[in-house]
Amino acid sequence: MSSVAPRDIAGMPDAGRVHIQAAIDDFLLYLTSERGFSIHTVRAYRTDLAQLAGFAATRGVERPDDVTLELLRDWLWGSTQAGLARSTIARHSASARSFTAWLARTGVTPVDSGVRLRSPKPGRTLPRVVNQSQMSELLASLQLRAAGDDAAALRDLAIIELLYASALRVSELTGLDVTDVDLDRLTVRVTGKGSKERVVPFGVPAQSAIVDYLRRGRPALAASPLPNASATATEHAAPARTSSRDAAPRPGSSALFLGSHRNRLGVRAVYRLVAGLLADLPGTGPSGPHALRHTAATHLLDGGADLRAVQEMLGHASLGTTQIYTHVSGERLKATYRTAHPRA
Repeated sequence: MSSVAPRDIAGMPDAGRVHIQAAIDDFLLYLTSERGFSIHTVRAYRTDLAQLAGFAATRGVERPDDVTLELLRDWLWGSTQAGLARSTIARHSASARSFTAWLARTGVTPVDSGVRLRSPKPGRTLPRVVNQSQMSELLASLQLRAAGDDAAALRDLAIIELLYASALRVSELTGLDVTDVDLDRLTVRVTGKGSKERVVPFGVPAQSAIVDYLRRGRPALAASPLPNASATATEHAAPARTSSRDAAPRPGSSALFLGSHRNRLGVRAVYRLVAGLLADLPGTGPSGPHALRHTAATHLLDGGADLRAVQEMLGHASLGTTQIYTHVSGERLKATYRTAHPRA
């Protein structure tokens, strides 16, 4: 049983008098402190449950034990009528079920009102995959940009090489510190969903790009001007003796990939980078960093990698999640057909 109970935190001894928003806040605290969910997952729960609370308010419902199965079904029906995607409605349903189960488990409500809540199965669309020749051309163009001493170009090449080589999630990439990369063993230690750590390999091209970035790119980014720094004020100043306090690292200084003002590079910056690179390539579907993760997984299977090995590399909890890549691995399917079918 959870040790985080809304009636305790909200200071209300009568569970039935807890406001639904207070219960939601306590549930999110539970997800963060006890379940160890990532900030992105907790943010999704917060968005879904805030919408549920808003809908409940329109029906005059302000207490958790007044949330009924009928109310939850009406909320999902309204989402359907609003034209939301099936995947979004399925996520809403999952968030509500988790919330009502927690309410019942912690004694805030006498029963779990969402236990019988059902939702449409989200339609599974095939992910976007960049073919190998396109990927080679993309990396070649980045190598040309990085041929000089432009720190951002060196960083961008290292980012794309590592995303493609190790099939990382964008949050895993931006969360890397310099010490997470083992250039001798060609591995990187990442923290994935649920704060689970795994060690993922990368290849020699990625190693070369990271080494160049660490030698020539990152030092330049680490020495970039701080925000609101006044060049005029310091231009004629006498050289100051550096103390340990002056040399204290800024937040993000341990980060592998740096952005402006020496800070850790953010997720949005990586999205913009990848989307810009994929914009001119043929193909449909999302063009963010996840497209490179899909591409890496598909190319691994095309090359004959075992599905469970790919699952471990991607950090998937379920093999079923990894199996989607078997549907997009066209080259492997063709090779199997040519080998196995008598009329191939």
